[in-house]
Amino acid sequence: MRGYVTLPILLVLSTVVYIYYTTVFVVIDGWLGLSTAAGLANAAALTVLTLMAVVTYGMAVLKDPGHVPSSFAPDIEDNESPVHEIKRKGGDLRYCQKCLHYKPPRAHHCRICKRCVLRMDHHCVWINNCVGHENYKIFFVFMLYGVSACIHSLVLLIASACYELQKDQQQNGESFNKSYILCGALLCPLTVALSILLGWHIYLILHNKTTIEYHEGVRAMLLAEKVGNIYRHPYDIGLFQNLVLVLGPNVFCWICPVSKHIGSGLRFRTAFDFSIFRASV
Repeated sequence: MRGYVTLPILLVLSTVVYIYYTTVFVVIDGWLGLSTAAGLANAAALTVLTLMAVVTYGMAVLKDPGHVPSSFAPDIEDNESPVHEIKRKGGDLRYCQKCLHYKPPRAHHCRICKRCVLRMDHHCVWINNCVGHENYKIFFVFMLYGVSACIHSLVLLIASACYELQKDQQQNGESFNKSYILCGALLCPLTVALSILLGWHIYLILHNKTTIEYHEGVRAMLLAEKVGNIYRHPYDIGLFQNLVLVLGPNVFCWICPVSKHIGSGLRFRTAFDFSIFRASV
């Protein structure tokens, strides 16, 4: 069902169109005026942010998050792969009974997509797609542009409302106030929700975790504490390297919706790789 236009997707797009239209043609035009330098600058900035948010949103909807090749088989004798994920019960190599193949590290089966997804983070109903290895950066960049556009629009809305209240204008007050109230009712919770989601994924990127791995790590940490051990997430390879793994080696391309650097998604560097390298040196 990936790529199909669903009701949540239509709701997202309709909300974006309404907020953008109200902000530009009601808030900016009524407060600063679209013929002024300040009005044009704010309208242009919001247009760019909104356009980038819509483009990256569409890419997140359409892009395959990454699937496990049918030929994949773990090589337990590979010295370059010191970490092999195993089942919690039994200790066997992870095998998907539904897809009938082994699971690479960090891959999980999505019951909605009905397949295993590489480096699966979660299934998002708002994009009708899984967020995984291939589209995680695009999803993150979408949130970044979305939050920026929402904050810009919210600041303009609040500033314009304060200005109108000070002037105490009564002309066209009923229709004007309805537009402000409806736009604010949509924009405030959307800004808060996207900001929280963005902050959550910034935390995950800095620690090189997925949402699934975070919850698995909480359980592993509690089990380790019971036997007096300290749990460490094996894929946490350092702050900068964690950022590079998701956003790419070129800092100037971190906010660009491109992800050609990410590799196959079948193997990931771990803290063990770095410890082996230091030991050999």
